[in-house]
Amino acid sequence: MRAVLHKDRVKARIVRHDRKNRPEGRVTEIIERSPNPIIGRLLHESGVWLVAPEDKRYGQDILIPKGATGTAKPGQVVVVELTEPPALFGQPAGRVKEVLGEVDDPGMEIEIAVRKYGVPHEFSDEALALARALPDAVRPVDKHGRVDLTDVALVTIDGEDARDFDDAVYCEPAKVGRGKGWRLLVAIADVSHYVETGSAIDIDAYDRATSVYFPRRVIPMLPEKLSNGLCSLNPNVERLCMVCDMLITAKGEVHAYQFYPAVMFSHARFTYTEVAAILANTRGPEAAQRKALVPHLLDLHDVYQALLKERGVRGAVDFETTETQIVCDDAGRIEKIVPRTRNVAHRLIEEAMLSANVCSADFIAQSKHVGLFRVHEGPTPEKKDMLRSYLKAIGLGLTIGDDPMPGEFQSIALATKDRPDAQQIHSMLLRSMSQAIYTPMNNGHFGLAYEAYTHFTSPIRRYPDLLVHRVIKAVLKQAKYQLPALPTPGEAHAKLSKRLAARAVESDQKPKKPTVDQLAWQAAGLHCSANERRADEASRDVEAWLKCKYMRGHLGEEFGGVVSSATSFGIFVTLDAMYVEGLVHITELGSEYFRFDEARQELRGERTGMRYAIGTRVRVQVSRVDLDGRKIDFRLVHEGEELMTRAMKDKSGGGVFDGPSDERSGSRKGGDKYADKRADKSAGKRSDRSAARSTGASDRGAARSPIQSLKAAVKKAAAGAPRKSGKPSKKPRR
Repeated sequence: MRAVLHKDRVKARIVRHDRKNRPEGRVTEIIERSPNPIIGRLLHESGVWLVAPEDKRYGQDILIPKGATGTAKPGQVVVVELTEPPALFGQPAGRVKEVLGEVDDPGMEIEIAVRKYGVPHEFSDEALALARALPDAVRPVDKHGRVDLTDVALVTIDGEDARDFDDAVYCEPAKVGRGKGWRLLVAIADVSHYVETGSAIDIDAYDRATSVYFPRRVIPMLPEKLSNGLCSLNPNVERLCMVCDMLITAKGEVHAYQFYPAVMFSHARFTYTEVAAILANTRGPEAAQRKALVPHLLDLHDVYQALLKERGVRGAVDFETTETQIVCDDAGRIEKIVPRTRNVAHRLIEEAMLSANVCSADFIAQSKHVGLFRVHEGPTPEKKDMLRSYLKAIGLGLTIGDDPMPGEFQSIALATKDRPDAQQIHSMLLRSMSQAIYTPMNNGHFGLAYEAYTHFTSPIRRYPDLLVHRVIKAVLKQAKYQLPALPTPGEAHAKLSKRLAARAVESDQKPKKPTVDQLAWQAAGLHCSANERRADEASRDVEAWLKCKYMRGHLGEEFGGVVSSATSFGIFVTLDAMYVEGLVHITELGSEYFRFDEARQELRGERTGMRYAIGTRVRVQVSRVDLDGRKIDFRLVHEGEELMTRAMKDKSGGGVFDGPSDERSGSRKGGDKYADKRADKSAGKRSDRSAARSTGASDRGAARSPIQSLKAAVKKAAAGAPRKSGKPSKKPRR
């Protein structure tokens, strides 16, 4: 494997299967070398210049010839371009292409992430020139053929830190059929008016496919003049928009809808916190400042309650999860990590956007025009079997059928919400579901219980929404929207076509040969789906780096936490006060033999029967931080241990770890299929280190009580006895 690097495309041959029946292979041919640059730290050791890759999956340092370092200095973070690939008996060589700066510079983690994941972060000169040529405000010529909604009290409701405003809402009571209801307007920024198909801005937007959000920084899909200016529905200025005008019944059903281009005037920029305060107290200070708009907010709340009831009737899955927000200071250091709470204003806007998205999908489906749908299919047969086994193992009387409906998942969630293990059950329900994708094949949205669903409401930050706007406009004009000549990913495109055909076979449908137009839309959908994953991974990578750096200042400290995941190599624990997750390796759980119960998703001690499952409360000590690997190690705190001794031991023992932690899985949920193998290979080393740390703690003990002295002596004897016989003190399961 020394002749290949991470991301190289190779041809391999399966030679055998391991004890878990996983295939093992041998590389027979290198098909293509990865063109991506490598990011790492420049080192000068024994007269030799090296770059240690930031991504440990590369596995080898890069040799840098003496004259190829440029202006870089030792210790700086650099971008390297390979000049010589690795060989069986030789290291790869390269040259410094870009100097990013010192590793502790503010924002360095973001600079690393955008290059590590290949996130486009610079607009082309042509796109910037085209953006500069656009007007600064809506012109009279732009209003031609549009409905004038400037007198309608449309408002935006977003977070405190939002800078681009995609959507505005308005609601008023209306007669629907013979009963009462509401007229709900959802106005969305008309990006398609300014971003023409195939233009330089359009090409850059397609390449990015989505905006990427980091703490303190956003990499937008569109140039700032559009995203924060001309397209953003800023307050007290005219803006062009596409409107979904709906009539909602008292039962929360969409009775009728229409789409049309319009010009609007945002009457206010609300925040979620402000709207929630007004709805909670219509005579409070927040309501007094917005007296003229309070009746419209109350109408919005009324229609929201109706839509919420219809959601329950529909059986849509609705799990409450805790999202976190990282609060940083001016230097980019974490001040605190706080939960991002969802209030009634968040849910109000969510239901309004869902309604507009459903109408968009229905409009495209009824027109027979090809477009992109947001598809979320039900669980796979393997995931269904795993969930059934788990529900049976915990003795729950509820289960799912062979062809489950979303309501079955929601019924289980509601029935177990007050149980002590509710978090564990809801986590397993979530894990059993598939990821949503963009595709022209409408297979419905399982989680939301919709027959057709798409994304219409965020064209400033999502390219699929921009495509949906273009299709709707084409249908309104009784025309056909033609995709531009976009780059198509050959291999990935083939995989998607194969997967869609397989789904058709599973549903007893004869797979149809897609047309050229459908193939182009499939490729666009796959591209947008892949870049959505890329943006999520880059954001998580930066958050993990910031959390690791934050926890370096808490080495040796103890915290309470909850088990968030159980695997065959240990448990992941999320701290209560900090919402930071770390690993307690299986060798740190105690001196007994632990077995992983896959059905129950728990680790169980064979001697004591001690169980560690999702939701189990534990107390841990921060024992190690791997900043490069974005990993945090905890040690379980057992009753009777001395806090001061452990703190002194870790503070003096250099708990900061700059190398990779081999026993750790690459996935926070233990999803890496090779995680168990890596854990098995390195568990012995970890066991020896754990025994050594325990012995050291005993030796350094200060004044102890007789019981503590006895416990320390027993621990020392137990740790020392195996060493005399040449065997490790603790052996993990093989």
